[in-house]
Amino acid sequence: MNAVGLITEYNPFHNGHLHHLRESLRLAGAEISVAVMSGHFLQRGEAALADKWLRARTALAAGVDLVVEIPFPFACNSAPHFASGALRLLDALGASSLCFGSEAGELAPLQEAAGHLERDKERIEAQIRRRLCLGESYPAARAGVLATEGLGEGAVAALRSPNNILGIEYLRAIAANGSNIRPLAIPRIGSGYHEQRESEGIASATGIRARIAEGRPWEHLLPRQGATLLAQALERGLGAQKERFFSALMGRLLPGEEALCGLYQADGGSLRRLCNAALEAVSVDDLVERAAQKQLTRTRIRRMLVYALLGVKSEMGGYLECGPLYLRLLGASKRGEAYLGKRRDSLGLPLIHQMPKAKKALRRFYGEDGKCRQAAEMLALDCRATRLYSLLMPGFSKHRNRDFFEEVIRGG
Repeated sequence: MNAVGLITEYNPFHNGHLHHLRESLRLAGAEISVAVMSGHFLQRGEAALADKWLRARTALAAGVDLVVEIPFPFACNSAPHFASGALRLLDALGASSLCFGSEAGELAPLQEAAGHLERDKERIEAQIRRRLCLGESYPAARAGVLATEGLGEGAVAALRSPNNILGIEYLRAIAANGSNIRPLAIPRIGSGYHEQRESEGIASATGIRARIAEGRPWEHLLPRQGATLLAQALERGLGAQKERFFSALMGRLLPGEEALCGLYQADGGSLRRLCNAALEAVSVDDLVERAAQKQLTRTRIRRMLVYALLGVKSEMGGYLECGPLYLRLLGASKRGEAYLGKRRDSLGLPLIHQMPKAKKALRRFYGEDGKCRQAAEMLALDCRATRLYSLLMPGFSKHRNRDFFEEVIRGG
């Protein structure tokens, strides 16, 4: 069975995602769609609108066959780490292709940019760091450096758009991992990544979340069943609220920088800025603006805040070095289950269906060596993210260790 891989957040699953799913299957000539999806905290340092099980359920309802969770160290990290972790999961699942949406809509300019970045990585990164110190954003700094390197106009332009940037990192990850996955790109349609307008029934996830927050109509921008599931969850208070996120962060930051010593990606100066900003901030957005500076981008601050919430420290370096160590199955259609059944003996990582049996599955795959322990610790971090995410939902009333109680979602 030929499987096409999708790297996703589905925050929420909307009509643009449905178009991407259908076009990916067509372009790849695939029978199976395999989505690797972020858990409760996302790449840009935000809490997901809805929990990972609801988002997996909406994806299955729209026709996705498998939904596997991207472990937290990769899901909430910079684009290179996010791309590398997701690509390794797709490799382990046996996907033959990866199809992603991009503003460029074609591979050639993305491959040109990716190849140049890989060939002279250290020198280019040094030049980028100099531009960052002058106050440029990372995408602008990287595009500015490569504009002086003789790249084609299309390749330089590609470096300025969010989905293109991720696409370039997917191509770099394929090359770095020696993967046989075939990359495919389709044009992004409708509104841009950060835009809030609607175009022909399609809006960005950012725009849809803004509509929900403002009480404007949004259901028509999602597939019908997914819209119903999300609306029901929000009515029951099962959507993450920024106010609760802010309160939880204050509990971590107000004790002072000593309590956060060793926080991943934070030095003494950035910790001091965060803790000082917390003394006056009135919202998450306000906190980020107060802490931002030339060398500390808003996206990086948002990720640091999530690391502070979860108490993530130096162990992250080891996780990133070894890559994802398991396949955490969130949902599967009947076709997806059949696909897993045929590949059970050739999966590149241990498959985890039930958390109570996870340690046994890890020992069976790794034995008793250090990787087994590291995998268990990485999995425990995913569970910690779930427990803390439950604080953000005002209507939550279940056991907070949901990873141990939620069943794999079965689709049609």
